[in-house]
Amino acid sequence: MDWSILTDMLLRALPALLCITIHELCHGLVAYKLGDDTAKRAGRLTLNPIKHIDLFGLVLMIAFRFGWAKPVPVDMRKLRHPKRGMALVALAGPVSNLLLAIVLLFLYGALYIPLMNGKVGEVVLELLMTGGYLSCALAVFNMIPIPPLDGSKVLFSFLPDEIYRKILRYERYFMILLFALVATRVLSGVLSTATGWIVDRLWVFAQWGFALALKFVG
Repeated sequence: MDWSILTDMLLRALPALLCITIHELCHGLVAYKLGDDTAKRAGRLTLNPIKHIDLFGLVLMIAFRFGWAKPVPVDMRKLRHPKRGMALVALAGPVSNLLLAIVLLFLYGALYIPLMNGKVGEVVLELLMTGGYLSCALAVFNMIPIPPLDGSKVLFSFLPDEIYRKILRYERYFMILLFALVATRVLSGVLSTATGWIVDRLWVFAQWGFALALKFVG
């Protein structure tokens, strides 16, 4: 057995749980703020990752770095301004992941020198960097405009209701297509490039924040 592969997957598991939990929680919170209490009644406004795990999506995220969680239930009819509200709910997940990535990368930069020489410190730094990458990857993946991903809900909010309903009839087939694209790594090159580009820029932003924090502390 290649222990390096197993270790790599274990180091992805914890950050992956954090990323999907924040992602789904923010969907539910925004929906609740906009008038829909469905997620709250379903017990999904929680930081408990067990409530948000889709086992298959989690395995894909650990193995391929792109996956999904159990969707938070949203009743579009309860939202104030349903179509616009649905777009905001959909955007909440990816935006929260980008903000989480900034926090994790900021912590990586702040803790790098104090922790770089210890074994435990190396693991912590690896978890932070992996978390930053996976959080960006989850944001990028979810903005693909293929149902049921968040990007499709944002796109469909601009479409006439009749076309939107017709597309939803074929959602299960889009899901099969999405799985095939992930499993065969057809999308992996494009997604990895996009994720790397975003991580590089968020890293610069995090470094700027760290330098600013040091200026105030000093």
